[in-house]
Amino acid sequence: MDTHKSTLEEVAAAAGVSKMTVSRALRGAPDVSRATRDRVLQAAERLNYIGNRLALSLSSQRTDLVAVVVPSMSNIVFPEVMAGISNGLEGSGMQAVFGITDYDVAKEHNIIRDMLSWRPSAIIVTGLDQPDETVRMLRNAAIPVIQIMDLDGTPIDFNVGLSHERAGEEMARALIAAGRKRFGYVGSALDRDLRAGKRRAGFERVLHEHRLAFVGQRLGDTLSSVGLGKYLTHQLLDAEPKLDCIYYSNDDMAAGGAFATMEASRTDDILIAGFNGLELAAALPVRIATSRSPRRMIGEVAARLARGSGTTDNPSSGKITAFVPEITGVA
Repeated sequence: MDTHKSTLEEVAAAAGVSKMTVSRALRGAPDVSRATRDRVLQAAERLNYIGNRLALSLSSQRTDLVAVVVPSMSNIVFPEVMAGISNGLEGSGMQAVFGITDYDVAKEHNIIRDMLSWRPSAIIVTGLDQPDETVRMLRNAAIPVIQIMDLDGTPIDFNVGLSHERAGEEMARALIAAGRKRFGYVGSALDRDLRAGKRRAGFERVLHEHRLAFVGQRLGDTLSSVGLGKYLTHQLLDAEPKLDCIYYSNDDMAAGGAFATMEASRTDDILIAGFNGLELAAALPVRIATSRSPRRMIGEVAARLARGSGTTDNPSSGKITAFVPEITGVA
């Protein structure tokens, strides 16, 4: 068996460029032409060369890793965000590594600390509600910090997302305009899922403006799921049979609510409303109103910021990219 490992020098000779050019081409440096990069990659593949990213990181004090911290993988929301990040990093030579916090701030702190010890080039973190000690750690990291999925707060550095308070407000206005008056609410773990709590607060604020209020509500302690949404909806309908609309913390819970209204033969008089615009909700035979969040696009913009080529929509700050979710299924 041939155990010879090709070297950077051999790749440089085969491509007809310097070792420095090979190194920069393999890292995806923007100042290397496409033709030169293709020639280097072809030579590296022909010689079966595998670069040593660790050695490169020791000289630059940075790896080509982008740390990404998300709260959950239990529904399609964050996998779509991560797909957008992967797409946005494609061709850059940078690689995303992911950590999952389960909406636990202590776990999030530890994951961020561990990831920063890897010397990433940038870090993408979900939300704007980290505790002070986590914020200090991120501020002291001396790398781009991109906070995603939320605009309701004070960002550390870059901010890509949407206002959840506004999303709740706009959904309430749309439902009231559609003639709904007796509202219920179903949610879960609002002490951890803070963005769902913000949507509820915005929704309730508009209700108060119209001299309305939630007639009844049910809150679960565990993270959201279709099964939990169904169970809590049955409880709510037993207690408040005259509801004409139920607002849910997200589409997972709303899908469960749709199954509950089907079993209770209440699909004609109760409108179900959620958040995220998931395909699951759209595929059900029951109409579900929802706010479509541009999850993949948020991930792609965050990735462009991480690689240093992003643009933003707020020229006054230069660091905020705001999206407005589309409301569907109300009329």
